[in-house]
Amino acid sequence: MSTTAVLHSEWIKIRSLRGSFGSLLAVFAATLAVTVLAFATIGQAEADDSEDLLLGAFYALNFGQIAALAFGATAGSCEYLNGALRVSLSAVPRRGLFYAAKVAVVGGCAFVVGTLTTFAAFLAGQAFMGSYALGLGDPGAVRACFGGGVYLALMALFAAGLTAVLRSAVAVLSILVPFLLIVSFVIGDVAGSAADFLPDRAGQQVLRQHAVGSLGPWTGLAVTALWAAAAVLAGWWAVRRRDA
Repeated sequence: MSTTAVLHSEWIKIRSLRGSFGSLLAVFAATLAVTVLAFATIGQAEADDSEDLLLGAFYALNFGQIAALAFGATAGSCEYLNGALRVSLSAVPRRGLFYAAKVAVVGGCAFVVGTLTTFAAFLAGQAFMGSYALGLGDPGAVRACFGGGVYLALMALFAAGLTAVLRSAVAVLSILVPFLLIVSFVIGDVAGSAADFLPDRAGQQVLRQHAVGSLGPWTGLAVTALWAAAAVLAGWWAVRRRDA
């Protein structure tokens, strides 16, 4: 089977499974809905207290990243239900090609939807900000929108790689969601500058107008990429070595 055919088959899996496709759509829908709700109600009231208006413009990405994690996890876990992996490997005996195609489609879909999401959320939110509004011409705005799409794709790949290791979307989300929502903040208060290298904190530097901590916008995103790469490589090892 050609590489193009394998990529197409992985896209069909994502499109046909309600869990994975619904999670992908939720990246856009949840982020945009929270953005409009938050900025329409308290956007200008909170602007005076905001240290970084650009970072504040992407507040709803905290919810979008959960959907991105769910997308990566569900897209990967479908192979471990009812012996689906055996069927997939019968069609694509080359495990490396099979896994690379899955990772490429997950990452590509998350990047396209994530980038559309960040640009749409930024523009929609700023429409409610009046005199506080930022535009795409403001310093760091385009970088943050583009980088936000990359960040969401990396989080989806992070989850997909861990799912290949643990073979369970529930297990992966049970680890990552509390980690991002709770543990990261607790560690950040205790660990000081070491917390800058956590995947979410590092990656979200690209959303800031002015970098805070020891990492810049792109170096922070590179740290998140290393986390995602480690998870993807661990998943590749698991797919190559374990029985289907």
